[in-house]
Amino acid sequence: MNIRFTSDVSLNFGKLRCSVVIACLVPALVGAGCTALPSQGPSSAKIIDDSSDSKAKSGAPVIPAGYAVVDIDRHVTDVIARQPSESLHGRFGERRPAPAQAIGVGDTVQVAIWEASSGGLFSSAALDGGSTGQHSAVIPPQLVGNDGSISVPFAGRIRVVGLTPADVEQRIVRELLSKAIDPQVIVTIRDNMSSRVTVLGDVTTGAQVPLSPKGEKVLDVIAAAGGVRTAPYETFVTLIRGDKTATMALQQIVSNPRENVYVMPGDTLSLQKMARSFTVFGAAGSNNLINFDAQGITLQEALAKAGGLRDSQADPSGVFLMRREPVELARTLDPSIPITGNGYVNVIYRLNLRNTGSYFLAQQFPVKDKDILYVASAPLNDLQKFLTLVQTVTVPAYQVRDLAN
Repeated sequence: MNIRFTSDVSLNFGKLRCSVVIACLVPALVGAGCTALPSQGPSSAKIIDDSSDSKAKSGAPVIPAGYAVVDIDRHVTDVIARQPSESLHGRFGERRPAPAQAIGVGDTVQVAIWEASSGGLFSSAALDGGSTGQHSAVIPPQLVGNDGSISVPFAGRIRVVGLTPADVEQRIVRELLSKAIDPQVIVTIRDNMSSRVTVLGDVTTGAQVPLSPKGEKVLDVIAAAGGVRTAPYETFVTLIRGDKTATMALQQIVSNPRENVYVMPGDTLSLQKMARSFTVFGAAGSNNLINFDAQGITLQEALAKAGGLRDSQADPSGVFLMRREPVELARTLDPSIPITGNGYVNVIYRLNLRNTGSYFLAQQFPVKDKDILYVASAPLNDLQKFLTLVQTVTVPAYQVRDLAN
């Protein structure tokens, strides 16, 4: 007996084949947690499950490579806002320059001496003989040597380092009182080499800028060196004074006069261009390395720069910002986080954009240099991928049926 398969039988066979394939794929994919599907990164649930917090609760030890997940709320934004940032004023204070400049090694000093009448040590007869002569003498400029002294005729070596010109004048007068006729002295600094600030880096002209008695501030010295060659928001100023160092963005110094502190003799200002950036991954509009174009940006601005969230893929409740934070800060954010030791810990901040109030929190949460912004995919996106996978498997079966017909 000959048996013929009709088109209906073929169709039923194709459907049966599809059902068998789906029945085989579903348990496998579910059992694997859909990890076999293509993905841009972990899901929100996966990030939470793998966090240091959940490991500690399950009894596993907290490892340095682990991380803690912190939800961004009002408490978190307040704690972050209270964190002290590096400050020139905070590091060096409101120290003002001395009322008068002190003489230092390397300075060039000039001394002028007057006497009350002719016939003294520093008087000279007139050429025509009809004048009583000059009663003053100007000693040639002298470089202050390593011994910190200068030479004055009839007074010997006078130590001047660390003294103001007025102090040196009094010292010379005391040495000449018994030798000259009512001497008067004026001391001036002709070339001030010891009261200078070194400016280097991304400035128009690196130089040693002399300081005047009125005192100069950071921006005054930068302007004297010709200004900067880069944008203020990406130019950072490092002030070095002895063993103290502090670094700030130039734009912060410009916008906050309190940070425009007085510089002191011997200070060094180093200006460097440091382009700050953050990285974006996941279901954002753009996966890229994005540079800051301002002094600082917020999480809201960072999301906008990344092109926002992809409507067809993103999980609005799974916006994560990853960075390393000091252990003390992490404990303040959430005392229940099981952190051991000191130093730094990996923290992942989670923003739930399904909550309308989170948009206002994103306006206040700062993004820092080298942060990682990750947008998780929505759970239904995995289902969509699965259905697409099923379609790629089942469509050839129907194509075979059509060819058989």
